[in-house]
Amino acid sequence: MAFSTRLGCLIRQSISKNSVSSGSISAMPMLNAVRCMSSSKLFVGGLSYSTNDQMLKDAFTSFGDVTEVKVITDRDTGRSKGYGFVNFDSTDAASAALSSMNGQELHGRNITVNYANDRPSGGGFRGGYGDGGGYRRSTGGDGF
Repeated sequence: MAFSTRLGCLIRQSISKNSVSSGSISAMPMLNAVRCMSSSKLFVGGLSYSTNDQMLKDAFTSFGDVTEVKVITDRDTGRSKGYGFVNFDSTDAASAALSSMNGQELHGRNITVNYANDRPSGGGFRGGYGDGGGYRRSTGGDGF
């Protein structure tokens, strides 16, 4: 996915330079085509809190073979966070599902369907201080 992201950036830069001079090339359809070719994983947002993995899978199986479905839940309460992911075995199926399901109603809510962005795994910078702050209380007398 990182390769396709970089490729998309290079194409966008090239197209924007060419379209300024010629005025005939539209960048968005080409960039969407590049994304379609490289992704079979969809993000589904705006889900009803009652939607579970099986219900989400049932909603998307008519577009192709679904290989994995995951509704994201809160680890403490087990309640849905209102979004999930659907993986297809082919990019064509994912593209068809995105085109058909984006903005449609599912279990009483209008859902948003987009290509999923791959997140880097492990070890990323999360911000903040590792020790909980930088505030140290004076123990008195010695200046510390």
